[in-house]
Amino acid sequence: MSVINQTTTGNYGIASLYCGDLEPEITEANLYDKFSQAGPVASIRVCRDVVTKRSLGYAYINFQHAADAERALDTMNYELIKGRPMRLMWSQRDPSLRKSGVGNVFIKNLDKSIDNKSLYDTFSVFGNILSCKVATDERNISKGYGFVHFETQEAADQAIEKVNGMLLNDKKVFVGRFMTRKERMETLGHPATRFTNIYVKNFAEAQFTEEEFQGLFDPFGKIVSCVIMKDDSGKSKGFGFVSFEAHESAKQAVDRLNGEEVKGCKLYVARAQKKNERQAELREKYEKLKMERLNRYQQGVNLYVKNLDDVIDDKRLNEEFSVYGNITSAKIMVDDKGNTKGFGFVCFSSPDEATKAVTEMNGRIIVSKPLFVALAQRKEERKQHLAAQHAVRTQGMPRNFMGALHTSVIPTNYLMPVAQPRPFLSTNQVPRPRWQQTQGQMRQQPTGWAMQVPSVVQVPTRMQSPQMSQRPQSTMQQPQNSAMPNGQQQQRSTRYSQNTVRNPMVPMNDMVMAQEPITANMLSQATPADQKQMLGERLYPIIQMAQPELAGKITGMLLEMDNGEILAMLDDPQHLNSKVNEAVAVLQAHQAKIADQKK
Repeated sequence: MSVINQTTTGNYGIASLYCGDLEPEITEANLYDKFSQAGPVASIRVCRDVVTKRSLGYAYINFQHAADAERALDTMNYELIKGRPMRLMWSQRDPSLRKSGVGNVFIKNLDKSIDNKSLYDTFSVFGNILSCKVATDERNISKGYGFVHFETQEAADQAIEKVNGMLLNDKKVFVGRFMTRKERMETLGHPATRFTNIYVKNFAEAQFTEEEFQGLFDPFGKIVSCVIMKDDSGKSKGFGFVSFEAHESAKQAVDRLNGEEVKGCKLYVARAQKKNERQAELREKYEKLKMERLNRYQQGVNLYVKNLDDVIDDKRLNEEFSVYGNITSAKIMVDDKGNTKGFGFVCFSSPDEATKAVTEMNGRIIVSKPLFVALAQRKEERKQHLAAQHAVRTQGMPRNFMGALHTSVIPTNYLMPVAQPRPFLSTNQVPRPRWQQTQGQMRQQPTGWAMQVPSVVQVPTRMQSPQMSQRPQSTMQQPQNSAMPNGQQQQRSTRYSQNTVRNPMVPMNDMVMAQEPITANMLSQATPADQKQMLGERLYPIIQMAQPELAGKITGMLLEMDNGEILAMLDDPQHLNSKVNEAVAVLQAHQAKIADQKK
């Protein structure tokens, strides 16, 4: 083993090695077990993705002594670890040496069997190698080219002189100085301007033979190769490649034959592109279209509308929203059979018009359903919003709470500030909850929640007897029952008149226990609308006892949840308590946000 000279230690660090080509499951412990055989290890760090924490496939090993690091480099390079050879080199903190291109050699036309170690053994005779790598795909199969970085340019020049044009595993290889993409374009020209290989498609119906196919291109110049791509049965796939000796011949063939009709087929003839180049071109085209679309539908003018009735079409959607401004487009989304999906988009010419439409139309009943109207979000923004909501849930919020509208959260044990005492209503006179849809007037509240204008209706008490199990009439015309005893009325009046902070859910346990539970079988016998009505009529009086000011809104929020979970809440007062607290927190956060925006 040679002694480390001053140049090596000065350039590459005293005792630090780079270890690449690692399997994703390799950990620091695996590497410590491996490298501690060469000498005392000071530290090991596997580099990982900052978000997923998944290994990036390389690591740094810091030895306590430089001699141990060189011993590991000489004896352990390309050894197998978990079935895959690892690649070692001195850690080079300064990237200027790599980017300078000094001593860097490019090799192509390599046989698939040549790996990193074989390439290293072939070129190590010309000088000290800093790095050696064969490019591979995602399946770890060689792409047929690689790179060797020598310590000196003299060693690189000698390798180019001796190996270029020689046979490696019966294949003639090309060895030359490594050039960056910019240098290649300056020296050789852009591939789009200097090409000899062309791509031809759209001739599946023509049934060309190899001779007929080549005969189309013979008039333009000398052909190096010509091939029609075929499937396993030998049938033409309808595309092929033609390689000319000169660029001028290839260009002339593209100009003359592209769009030409041959045997009833309109040919497409263009410069052949590599897969990554084609993908980059398509990506650029997609981004350009995306930006054009964003400029057309600028932020704040495109609205998302859902819960649309099946009878609403594009024309009806346009008519409903046209009163708020100039509409540039209105579209209902449909499936492959032409059936509406229940949602669509309306685009206005200005943000002010869109804002007015959201304010006026959100919650309005069109045909038979209340609309949900909001500003449309891009897919990326929607993903970020959902990810933020998920992060909130994983940090303590119960899952599947569908009423959460904002990512800002108030703690679930938030207590409502003391409100002014409300006039006491008898048991059979309570405000109409917002989830009861009648023909009464609708108005938009500052918080964005649609509510019925308060009115008084007769509803049965839920605290009298468990015999009240029959489903109420959907028309809300229900028989009156006797009022609560005076003692209970006095108790409620006292509770609401006390000027103290109260726990929102103090009376819920008694309320839930006093009601006979709704079963899944009872719900299955009702229509979807009546199901929500039944559940709402159970929830509202319970919530109204604890949150008289917000009972309608909270009930509407909870009714957006799955019916099964609502039934579970009615059976579990603590679960219902937590959901109501969450709803209160969301409403308070929303009110605070609106207040901040008005400042």
